[in-house]
Amino acid sequence: MKWGDLVKRFILVLALISVILLSGCTQSEKSVEKVTVEDMLGRSVEVPKKVDKIVCVGPGALRMIVYLNAADMVVGVEDAEKNWPIFGRPYRIAHAEFADMPTIGKGGPSPVPHPEEIVKVKPDVIFATYVDVQQADNLQEKTGVPVIVLSYGPLATFSNDEIFKSLRLAGKILGKSKRAEEVVSFIQNTVSDLEKRTEGVEGKSVYVGGVGYKGQQGIESTECEFPPFVVVNAKNVVDELKKPGHVFIDKEKLLEWDPEIIFIDENGLALVKQDYAKNPEFYNSLQAFKNKEVYGILPFNYYTTNIGTSMADAYYIGKILYPDRFKDVDPEKKADEIFKFLVGKAVYEEMKKVYGGFTKLDEVFK
Repeated sequence: MKWGDLVKRFILVLALISVILLSGCTQSEKSVEKVTVEDMLGRSVEVPKKVDKIVCVGPGALRMIVYLNAADMVVGVEDAEKNWPIFGRPYRIAHAEFADMPTIGKGGPSPVPHPEEIVKVKPDVIFATYVDVQQADNLQEKTGVPVIVLSYGPLATFSNDEIFKSLRLAGKILGKSKRAEEVVSFIQNTVSDLEKRTEGVEGKSVYVGGVGYKGQQGIESTECEFPPFVVVNAKNVVDELKKPGHVFIDKEKLLEWDPEIIFIDENGLALVKQDYAKNPEFYNSLQAFKNKEVYGILPFNYYTTNIGTSMADAYYIGKILYPDRFKDVDPEKKADEIFKFLVGKAVYEEMKKVYGGFTKLDEVFK
């Protein structure tokens, strides 16, 4: 056979191999079935019909995945999940394995995902919160991985349509639709139980101080329409300001309101104690302090709303305000019942060791 013929035959064989390889790739690509979904920003996104591996970006995104019993699909986490104190986030306490996973970016109120690190762990889908359309599109373009944006809705609330829609959307993508419905029903039934127990009550006036807002805060840090107060029909003195959400007040205003009962978010308790030591006259002029009606509640605004903690707080607050209507409730046991359902583990005792748990604070302020 002439040399020219050999070269031609070699070229032909290479061409056939190329066709086969290309055909194989095409068949592989065709075998990945995709569906189109609309995320919480209204973006149409194609995702694999079967999802096995995911990562989460932004406050609370990973929490929703844990609620859906899909923690085993997570292949990488933000540095916040590895380096921040875990005790304000029940989902993180319950899943120690997140500490050993690859880092996929910087967490925080303005998350900074690292596209190259995300690509390394090969997720099928990226779930994100607190990003806009441009940020979501950019991350999707840089990684080649579909980005689905979820939402918690109004900050600090634990029962709203955006949370429910997000849970159902993520559930649909992950093959966890049944679990999503169970979680939605659990939240709705809990809210319904709290509201029914306190229907028609004439509540005492209340105030919550030390509410976390971009870190620890003192007695002046509070919240209008504080969700645990709302669901138990408590008379929140701050609501007259008509500014839904977090507010800082002047301490003189607290003297003017003089609520009958004060609750302290235990994330800010140390700051309140320091302030009390400097100015005991101010605090002891408040009837709640004089009458020893000051109580500690668990912090729930940590990397956005920890839904289970806020509901547990509501049961404790209800027990303090209306003991007759909550006489069948042990707040600590109820908290663990909530945590076990949502994050898979009873974590109240671990939180109590760090924060103090549900407790009367008369021994703290002396």
